Amino acid sequence: MNGGGPSTVTNSLRILEIVARFGTGTTAKEITDSLQIPPATAYRVLNALVGDEYLARTSDLRGFALGHAISGLITAAAPPTVPTAARRLIEEFRSGNRFAVHLIMFRNASLRIADEDPDYPLQSAFNLLRYPHASAAGKLMLAHLDDLASTLPRGHLQKLTPNTITDKRRLSEILEEIRTKGEATEISELEEGSSRLALPVCLPDGSAGAALCLSAPAERFTALREQAGAAREVATQLAPFLF
Repeated sequence: MNGGGPSTVTNSLRILEIVARFGTGTTAKEITDSLQIPPATAYRVLNALVGDEYLARTSDLRGFALGHAISGLITAAAPPTVPTAARRLIEEFRSGNRFAVHLIMFRNASLRIADEDPDYPLQSAFNLLRYPHASAAGKLMLAHLDDLASTLPRGHLQKLTPNTITDKRRLSEILEEIRTKGEATEISELEEGSSRLALPVCLPDGSAGAALCLSAPAERFTALREQAGAAREVATQLAPFLF
C-alpha cells in the first residue's frame, strides 16, 4: 500500500477485472468512475498494462480490451480438460496394468496433472510440477521445447535425490536420447525408490503435447519398461481425443 491507497499491483488487477467485466471497448473514464481512482493513476497503470500486453487498445484508440498476455494466464490457471473418451482409454489401460498410470499435459513449458491414477496417487506432485528435469514426464517435455534455456533456471538444477541430473550438459545429452527413442525414463531421480516411464501423446505436428506416464518401485523398473509398447499404443490412441 502507498499512502493508505491501493498499490499499483492492486490497481492493475482491479483494472483488468473491470475490462474483463465490461468487455472490449472499456474506456478510461469507465475505469476511473468504477474504481474511483484519479485519472493520472489510471492512465499510468493502463499504459503499463498495454506495454506488457495484458491490455490492448481498440482500433479506434478510444477503449481497451484484454491483451494476449492474459490468455497465457487463463491457460495456465484453467485445469486441463480430458474428454470422456480419453478417460475411458486410460481407465481401460489401468485395469489391465499392474502399475500406476497418469496423464500429464504440457502447457506453456510446464507440467499439468490431467488424470491422476486414483489407486496410486502421485507422492511427489509438487516436485514433479516444479522440477521437470527430475522426472520422466518433465524430461519428455523438455526434449520437445524449442527454447530449453528459457525454461531451465539460470543457476544450478535442483538436486532432489543422489540420482537427480543436475549437470546441464548431461541433461542435454539425455534429452537428445529421448528425442531419438521417443520415450523418457527415470529411476530414483524425482524421489528415491521410484521409477517412471513416459510416452509422448503427440500433437498433429509430431511434437509431444502430453505424457502417458507409468510408475512403479525402482526395483520393478525392468517389468515397467516391458510395458512401453502397450503404453505407446495407448498414447497414440489418446492423441486425437486430446488434440
